[in-house]
This record gives sequence, structure tokens and C-alpha cells, in this order.
Amino acid sequence: MYCRECGQKLTLRFCENEGLIPFCDKCESYMFPQFNVAVSMVVTNRAQDKVLLAKHVEDEDFILFAGYVKKGENAEKTVPREIKEELGLDVVKAKYMSSRYHAKKEVLMLNFIVIVEEKPIKLKEDEVAEARWCSPEEALELIRKGTTAEFFLTNAVRELKKKI
Repeated sequence: MYCRECGQKLTLRFCENEGLIPFCDKCESYMFPQFNVAVSMVVTNRAQDKVLLAKHVEDEDFILFAGYVKKGENAEKTVPREIKEELGLDVVKAKYMSSRYHAKKEVLMLNFIVIVEEKPIKLKEDEVAEARWCSPEEALELIRKGTTAEFFLTNAVRELKKKI
């Protein structure tokens, strides 16, 4: 690990109430980890008996819809923006579910169950190759296994079954 300010190699130093934290001897400061924040969305219809999955252009597996939170934006604003951009759909309601750190991309994922207005989908074709409405059970079969998306979908389907 290297200092993001001066480039010097960091050492671990004890910080009161924090434990061992990377420290830059040259800048004389602790370098707490920084990472991006994104939203992950389990998109449902109004009846909440269907889930919309995505295949992105560069990928063969079905995953959930997701997007990065922009600087100055909160997660609650990111959700409808991303759904509108990727699908051309309007969000009726969004409910926060849980979060999970996604180490592969160094991003904190905030998951929401999202109800969308039922109208024709307008895919952002340079990003999304396919969007498919599925039953919750079919969605669980199609989602990429062992992923953060599968973790979020499993929790959301459990929540949806309580209401159906």
C-alpha cells in the first residue's frame, strides 16, 4: 500500500479506537481506505411477482441492475436515475434492503428492492444486451452463482415471498 498523497510506502500503525491503520510517515497521517459506493437493484413489477434481470453487453450471465453513486448524489437519487438510464422505466417505490462490500471491484454495494412502472423497456443498448422478466424462482436459477447479486436476490426473494 502506498500513500495516495505522496506515493510513499505505508506502514501499519495503531490508531486509538481504530486498530492498525495504514500510516504515511512522510505526510504524518493515517490513510483510511477509500472505495466507491454503488447501488444494486432487485427490480420488480407492481404485483412483485416478477423480477427483471440483466445481461450486460460484455457479459453472458444474468445479474442485477446496478450503478455507481455519483459525487454529491445520495443512494435514493441514484436508484431512479440508473433505472431510467438503463431501462427507460420510472421507479414507483424503492426500499433499502442491505449492504455488502464487493472486494473484486472495491465497492460498497447498497441493495434496494425497486418497484417500476409497467411499460415497454427501452434498453441502454451500449450497456444492457438483454433484460428479462422472470418469476422469483426462475431469477434465482438464472443469476450468476456465488456473487453479490445472488446474495442480494436471495434476500429480496425471501422478502417478496412474505408479501405474496
